[in-house]
Order: sequence, then structure tokens, then C-alpha cells
Amino acid sequence: MGKDMDVGGAMVKDYQDPPPSPLIDAEELGKWSFYRAVIAEFIATLLFLYVTVLTVIGHKVQNEADQCNGVGLLGIAWAFGGMIFVLVYCTAGISGGHINPAVTFGLLLARKLTLVRAILYMVAQCLGAICGVGLVKAFQSAYYNKYGGGANTLADGYSTGTGLGAEIIGTFVLVYTVFSATDPKRSARDSHVPVLAPLPIGFAVFMVHLATIPVTGTGINPARSFGAAVIYNSSKAWDDQWIFWVGPFIGAAIAAIYHQYILRAGFVKALGSFRSSSNV
Repeated sequence: MGKDMDVGGAMVKDYQDPPPSPLIDAEELGKWSFYRAVIAEFIATLLFLYVTVLTVIGHKVQNEADQCNGVGLLGIAWAFGGMIFVLVYCTAGISGGHINPAVTFGLLLARKLTLVRAILYMVAQCLGAICGVGLVKAFQSAYYNKYGGGANTLADGYSTGTGLGAEIIGTFVLVYTVFSATDPKRSARDSHVPVLAPLPIGFAVFMVHLATIPVTGTGINPARSFGAAVIYNSSKAWDDQWIFWVGPFIGAAIAAIYHQYILRAGFVKALGSFRSSSNV
């Protein structure tokens, strides 16, 4: 049931935590699997931005002609959540299916990957986002600039603090879900339940979009916001860009600390280890 068991007076886990990743691992730079993972992150983020931004612009085009047409905000939220589900499912076994610098940052803090891999993932994600939005502009040149290019900006009537808070909390929900869905202890405990890890992650993205589209257009993914800002290139998108980096990174950090050191008792274990070594 995913818990510590008393066997012969010793506590034995019925699950296995992977060892922490080193900060630097020079050996992985010589492996094809490393570069394959970086390419997978690039392509996945490209596809993610292409489908989702195209959905946003298509909705605005149809909605202007007839307010009863278009997928609506619910459909946009489904597009983002659904694409994350599909792409995480496709790439989880290759790169881990991050598709988001904030997710990568949170996993880096939790020692789930090396610093070099994290940096290259983030670069690949941002480049993929730029290319994905570039394809949207190429295919929808008549509507792209007219309907805002899918760029994230703070909505009128909301303060900077409100927008930043929305991004922090929204990203916390996402990254916390990522940690929970991929937790080896949870997997052992719920092994009898056929729950696909990408499903709760995609659903978390869907729910956060429902809550924050009216506030910031929902970033919770710096690559998504950056790619749209680069291609659309408006002063408003650039002025608000810091919100879509600072907020997600803070939210990811809080989620990593909460899961690793509170829920998984990392702080208590570290303190116990320190006390044991002090008594020797």
C-alpha cells in the first residue's frame, strides 16, 4: 500500500525512491538519449503552442462574427489541458514530458534532473514555443495580429499583484500535481488503480485555465508566454512578460518545497540523519 513496513524490527519500504540527480553529470552529454530528450521537448512545445494559440485565435475570429460561435473559454481551457495530456503521454518516457520551464525548474530543485539538462530543456522549450507560434502566424496571417497573437497580458482592471498571484497559485497547482502524479510512493500505493499520470496533469492545466484566463490569459508556462511575445512583439506583452516568468518560477519552487520537504518529510529525514551522524 505504498508505506513503510516493519519487517524483523527494521522499517522497509515497499517502494523505491530514485537517487537524487547530481548537479552536473558530464557523462550524459555523450549520450544520444540526452539529445533525443532535448529534441522531444522542442517538438512537444512547438506542437503545444501551435494547437493552443491557433485555438485562441480561431475562437476570437468566430466569436466576432457570432458570439454563439467559437469554442469559448471552456474550449480554450480544454485545448490547453488536452494537449498537455497528449504530449506528456507521448514524451514522458523520453524526456519526462516537461513542456514547461516552470516544471523543469521545480524538478531541478527536487534533484530530479541535472542542471545541464534543465538548462537545455528550457532553451528547447522556448525555441519550440517561438517556432510553434511562428507557424500559427504563417497560417493565420490575416487574423494573427488583429486578434492579439495569443500573447499573455494582464487584463484591464486587475493589478500587477493580482496577476502575479494568479500565476504563482496556478503554477503551484500544476507542479504540485506533477510531483503527486509521478511520486513513486503514490504509484506503489495506487498500483491497483489504472490512473495515467498525464491525465491529472492535463486536467490540472484545464482547471487552472478556467480560473485565470480572465486575469492573465493564463501563462503558468514561461515558454508559452515568451514564444507568443516574441512573435507578436507588442509593448504590452513585453511590459507584462516578467509576471509570466517570476510567477511560475515562484509557484514551482513552492510546490517543490511543499511536496519534497513537507509531504515527503524530506526536512524531517534530513534532520534525523544529521542527528544520527552527530551522535556517532
